[in-house]
Amino acid sequence: MDNPPDTDTRPRLIGVNHVALEVGDLEAALAFYGAIFAFTLRGRAEKMAFLDMGDQFLALAETPAAAARPADYLPDGHFGLVVDDRSRAKTLAVAAGARMIEGSFLDFLDPWGNRVEVVEYADVQFTKAAEVQAGMDLALRKTDAARRQLAEKGMSP
Repeated sequence: MDNPPDTDTRPRLIGVNHVALEVGDLEAALAFYGAIFAFTLRGRAEKMAFLDMGDQFLALAETPAAAARPADYLPDGHFGLVVDDRSRAKTLAVAAGARMIEGSFLDFLDPWGNRVEVVEYADVQFTKAAEVQAGMDLALRKTDAARRQLAEKGMSP
């Protein structure tokens, strides 16, 4: 469906608050993701950890199902993470033992088969509000192409 009419009463999708990943070992997952990405731990529960991303978070949930996935598990879907340095993320993912997925994107599998695509903030339409960037001690910029994409939607950065 294209743009719904103004009289549409359905709730609009406006963002992602968090993504939850099933992992087989919470401590190992924290070590794996910590080897690739800098983050602050927002909180923990017995079998969960929450990686802070400013106004969003990544939840890691230890589950028996994730622990039982075969080593050659390859999911059909993925989720994308936005970083300030994609090439450094690739180097660190390789060093952490991530299973890299061939192709034009930077995709890898974590040890439990979660497929992660990594994109660089400067290159994509995703935008962090100035106050969120300030709270995260960031000063990020967009490429001309990303700014044009945003401007075409009436969202000048």
